[in-house]
Amino acid sequence: MPRYKLTIEYDGGPYIGWQIQSASFGKSVQGALVQAIAAFCGEEVKVNGAGRTDAGVHALGQVAHIDLTRDWPNRVVRDAINRHLKDEAVAVLAAERMPDDFDARFSAIRRHYLYRIVDRRPPLTLEARRAWWSPRRLDLAAMQEAARRLVGRHDFTTFRATECQAKSPVKNLDRFDIERRADGIACILSARSFLHNQVRSMVGTVKLVGEGFWTPDDVTAALAARDRKACGTVGPAHALYLTQVDYAEEWRPLPDLERGK
Repeated sequence: MPRYKLTIEYDGGPYIGWQIQSASFGKSVQGALVQAIAAFCGEEVKVNGAGRTDAGVHALGQVAHIDLTRDWPNRVVRDAINRHLKDEAVAVLAAERMPDDFDARFSAIRRHYLYRIVDRRPPLTLEARRAWWSPRRLDLAAMQEAARRLVGRHDFTTFRATECQAKSPVKNLDRFDIERRADGIACILSARSFLHNQVRSMVGTVKLVGEGFWTPDDVTAALAARDRKACGTVGPAHALYLTQVDYAEEWRPLPDLERGK
């Protein structure tokens, strides 16, 4: 069966998260895609995502794979799914024919997230569901130092949700950069994989340093405690974006049926 890699953008606000759950919980991004694909080609396929995002979390570059019974040009797969997503806050940015053993989740080598904070006195209006508002001006240098304490291979139990199902709390955090941009503060994090709520927990804790309530040494102590009770504030979901998923060079798309167009 032809396998396609989908690169997906969505506004997480209207959804209970990526994963399909009981209908009583509400709409999921995965469910919206399943329905759109069924409307396009009459097949009820499984949409296998690179990772699960929680309710309210956005994506600029989520990745999933699907198996169809027929070879379609990439453009047709992308545009036909989008046609049936017109009433959803979801869009397929690209569809690419892939080798049969490509797996959106298990072939991934790195995931990248962006967390946005706007630290200004006036409250947010247009950005109210797109960033975390802080009326207090944050100390960027202090936050950067605190973030550096978390980079590397650690036991991240302190920053792990109690319901996290990962087999081990030990993860390697490759990047935790904090930059001041024109639209506020950008927290950029990269790792092969993350624990449930790890990004929001770390950003919320580092924000306490920016506010002057904690020091970088407090963050180091919280990490060493390996105790969820030592975690600081957990940032809201609506300011978090899954921006990109990386794959090794070996996972190159197969030739498109409409190659050259």
